[in-house]
Amino acid sequence: MRRLSLFLGLGLLTGCAGGHPGKYIVFFTQNSTQLDTPAQTVITQAAQRALAHHANVRVEGYAAASHDLSADELLAIDRAKIVARQLAVDGVDASRISQQPRGPVNNEDGALASRRVEIEVGGH
Repeated sequence: MRRLSLFLGLGLLTGCAGGHPGKYIVFFTQNSTQLDTPAQTVITQAAQRALAHHANVRVEGYAAASHDLSADELLAIDRAKIVARQLAVDGVDASRISQQPRGPVNNEDGALASRRVEIEVGGH
């Protein structure tokens, strides 16, 4: 039940998160850097907000902690880069985008939470 509530709670965070209108969350499948359609939609929404407000954007990548922490950190970096690249494709000036890997996440509820990139529009 706890995992279900975590899943539902994180699902509600997709797009604008936590009542913070400038925070967006992109989820990835396990060990993946592929952007699916929902991820593309979230990134497009974040880009539109950044463009409308001429805002800076902070991109933070996460990955799960496993036996190979260096690979996990690289996954977090790659996820942040892919999201930042898509923001630029969607029109956000690359000079307004900063990237920060946060991985590896190691806790009981970290399975879904560790497969994300957070986008904060107006962040720095």
